[in-house]
Amino acid sequence: MHPITASTARFLRRLALFGWTQVRACLFAAALFCGMALSTVLPGLPVARYDLLLGYGILLTAAFLVLRWETRREAAVIAVCHLLGLAFELVKVRVGSWSYPEPALTKVAGVPLYGGFMYAAVGSYVCRAWRLFGLRVTGYRVRATALVAAALYANFLTHHWLPDLRWVLGLLLLAVTAGTTVHYRVGERWCRMPLALAFTLIGFFLWVAENIATYFGAWSYPSQLGAWEPVPLSKWASWALLISVTFALVHALVARKAPRPSGADPGSGTHPRPGAAPDPAAAPDPAAVPGGTVPDLGGTVPDPGGTVPAHGGTVPAPTPPVPPPIAAEPSPARPPGG
Repeated sequence: MHPITASTARFLRRLALFGWTQVRACLFAAALFCGMALSTVLPGLPVARYDLLLGYGILLTAAFLVLRWETRREAAVIAVCHLLGLAFELVKVRVGSWSYPEPALTKVAGVPLYGGFMYAAVGSYVCRAWRLFGLRVTGYRVRATALVAAALYANFLTHHWLPDLRWVLGLLLLAVTAGTTVHYRVGERWCRMPLALAFTLIGFFLWVAENIATYFGAWSYPSQLGAWEPVPLSKWASWALLISVTFALVHALVARKAPRPSGADPGSGTHPRPGAAPDPAAAPDPAAVPGGTVPDLGGTVPDPGGTVPAHGGTVPAPTPPVPPPIAAEPSPARPPGG
């Protein structure tokens, strides 16, 4: 095969694998959107559609846990995203940013309780993508990024009464994530991407998802009450900033607890460098050595049969012990007079 054709075929295979892994990461969101779409065509529902979607979301969450498609820790993060989303919705609906025009028994201050599942779906995507791609982050400023993400969340709630600082905070987010790289595995190949670019791309797809959700009547912007129209493109920037909140949560509660993948750099702390071979000169963990003693890696380990080199070389077979010479049996005493 021609070298160009071979490299193109490898690229297309990796691209297809990357796309399939993304589909798997979006499984919760896809199932949620399918439920929304189906609820618009079901005739004669016995309960309000928003109430039905709340029950569907709860069953979906339980199914993912029972099937072990999500861990308990991931489910806890998703629940936090749900609560943060509900708080966000309560403020936004009150000030008229968007609305839920349909009736429901499970509405609080105009917000149906199922509304938090949209944010839970974002949390599920980040958790599953982190696990399925084996995500690792280098150069990540934990506290600075978390503080800016929290400030962004607060600003989106308070800018209706206080000055809107989203662009200032957006520049701060670019500053604290400068030099931060996301490493992810596609098959056996490690790839990397700047964290700021990852936020931008995720924000775009969340904007696309928001268009789908509003089309199926999950909620409506004021301009969509008469007839559906695309969500303003400015929401792309809003989602690109807000995704930092979910990312910081997942990193703090899930990613830092995850086991390190094989091939990670043991000297990189909590953020290993993917693809690096283990250092053959790295000292073993004393806790993993019986007795808690680590032999000197630069010397030799005594052995009954000689010495065993610490690294490299061959290990000689132990020399069997030589038995002591057997003394000659004394001649029987000559009988007297013999």
